[in-house]
Amino acid sequence: MARIYTRLLAALAALTALGAASFPAAVSADPMRTRSICDVLDPTSCLLPFPDNFYTVPDRSMPTGRRIDFPPAAMPTNVVGQRIDPSAWDGSDGFSPGTPILVHVPGLDPSRSGIAPITDIGASLEPTAPIVLLDARTGERWPYFAELDANDPNPSEQALIIHPARNLAEGDTYVVVLRNLRDATGNPIPPGAAFTALLHGGPAPLAVEQRRPQIMHDLALLHRYHIGRSGLYLVWDFTVASAENITGRMLAMRDQAFRELGSAAPSFAVSQVTNFTPAQNQLISREVVGTFDTPSFLDEPGGPPGSRLNLGPGGLPVQIPGNVQVEQFVCVIPRSADPDPTSASAPVQPSHPSLYGHGLLGTPFEVTSGDVETMADHYDFTFCSTPEIGLAAQDEAFAVQVFENFSLFPSVPDRLQQGLLDELFLGRLMTQPNGFVTSPAFQAADGRPLIDIHDTLAYDSNSQGGILGGALMAIAPNIPRGVLGVPGMDYAILINRSVDAIPFIQIMDVFYPDKLTQQIIFGLIQMLWDRGEADGYAENMTTHPLPGTPPHQVLLQVAFGDHQVANVATDIEARTIGAFIHQPALRPGRSPDVVPYWGIPAIPTYPFRGSAMFVWDSGTPPAPLTNTPPVGPQYGQDPHEMPRNQPAAQLQKAVFLETGDVIDVCAGAPCIGVNPS
Repeated sequence: MARIYTRLLAALAALTALGAASFPAAVSADPMRTRSICDVLDPTSCLLPFPDNFYTVPDRSMPTGRRIDFPPAAMPTNVVGQRIDPSAWDGSDGFSPGTPILVHVPGLDPSRSGIAPITDIGASLEPTAPIVLLDARTGERWPYFAELDANDPNPSEQALIIHPARNLAEGDTYVVVLRNLRDATGNPIPPGAAFTALLHGGPAPLAVEQRRPQIMHDLALLHRYHIGRSGLYLVWDFTVASAENITGRMLAMRDQAFRELGSAAPSFAVSQVTNFTPAQNQLISREVVGTFDTPSFLDEPGGPPGSRLNLGPGGLPVQIPGNVQVEQFVCVIPRSADPDPTSASAPVQPSHPSLYGHGLLGTPFEVTSGDVETMADHYDFTFCSTPEIGLAAQDEAFAVQVFENFSLFPSVPDRLQQGLLDELFLGRLMTQPNGFVTSPAFQAADGRPLIDIHDTLAYDSNSQGGILGGALMAIAPNIPRGVLGVPGMDYAILINRSVDAIPFIQIMDVFYPDKLTQQIIFGLIQMLWDRGEADGYAENMTTHPLPGTPPHQVLLQVAFGDHQVANVATDIEARTIGAFIHQPALRPGRSPDVVPYWGIPAIPTYPFRGSAMFVWDSGTPPAPLTNTPPVGPQYGQDPHEMPRNQPAAQLQKAVFLETGDVIDVCAGAPCIGVNPS
């Protein structure tokens, strides 16, 4: 992170030199657009309310029948006048299934209004709840929690952020209803001028009249589903992107790459083999480093940071002839597989093959960390890892540039998708008879293979590897089970709540200083981020598998009070994928929630055959109840690395990955862990 802070200081100096004269003027109207640039329903800022079908147009070629159409003049601008280019959003047929829902309500007091907070999701479904998320197709009311943006000290623009408590149904349209809202004195907050005109009829400006047909349609839906007009403050709708639109690019890359590969193994080269004596490493007998080739669907040779997917005429990725991604791999072979790599007579126990997903802006050398090596030796796993490009160490400098100018952001999810394909190709190398086991680097001294290619390929991960691993599990044709360690999903909800994001937010504060604009940007980029992280794949991660993909089973191991991956994001993931939770999850009084782990059913019996969530508690206090990171001594020691270091959790992972059984390693009690020193 030191490089990030260096870049921040340089940015501050550069902006001071530019002076106020370099700041952009206000945006003028677009004379070529037949409708207004901004929705009149919330005049606080353009693109509010968000998301909003006002920024879509009919398109029969799209699965949802709609296409995103952000006017360039509506997009946020940084302080040096660089407006976010909306062209990357043009191929989307709706908004993110985990989207933050943003609106400004002048004078709103959430408590006085009875708005469901993060601690009481069940209240969002009460008959008189002041916010209703209504599925227009089914009439189902969707659970959520809502909060005011605690990062914004300006009451004249502070966003109300509504978070779906489980991902919205892909392809469906939702109507957002705000009603009976009150200020700090308990007085009702009247609707704005535009919605008042629409609600009560009568002449109105053209921009308001343009909204009348859709708002009347939404009001008719409310009547159909027995939601009255009394006390209405605002109503609008938006459409969620389809599964085809979110996952189609990734699946096209996967299918084309494996179709061309056939029964072969990817090309690979070993560059370094390190044999360890027991005195050097009691757990690992050999470390193997090398490179392997994956077809690159990016638009620059070798797909460096900043490159984009090379999209063909149909909007799907196409490989530029000869473009290959050459990526590093790092593998650790346990001593349990080969006690003495120099002896031809040593007993050999071929190991279970498993991919490993590394942490934020990390490297594949994370497989050499103590917890991974312990897991490898104790349970006879060979772990191999490759950079999760898009958010690997090689991407750090580019990530800083993104927070200075979000027109660059589309490269991040594009490279993440290429990185997912790289991981699948690495998995093929681990399990094919013409793959790694053909190399002496993966053989005992007498030539016997050290990886059991007939065993089931597994996936283990932590942190970012757990976040991106949810997407990998959803697309993997040959990884039936995966462990997502300290995971979550939906960076739009994670960013403000993670200590890891602090230096990036500080850069954003320089280039996009308005806090409301920041929230809008998070909503915008999540629409693209969905293509490369678990949020866009959660509905298909376990059951309801994607085309050409089997169902999967995942185990979520959570650190209560995590400082880096907010628990709330893990809970949303668990609800969305249909995971069951170990109960009692926590000791009495540890959770601030009215109903802890609302909407996540308890595991009925053990061993359990399904997707599951275990919460590990080190005694760290709960995270803030606001959208802020846990900074300060009152939040205790970060337990982020605690679950992976618990022997019982490692045992649980091994049994799950080998058999599919979820076992109770906490003896019917809450799972208690000790933070590593």
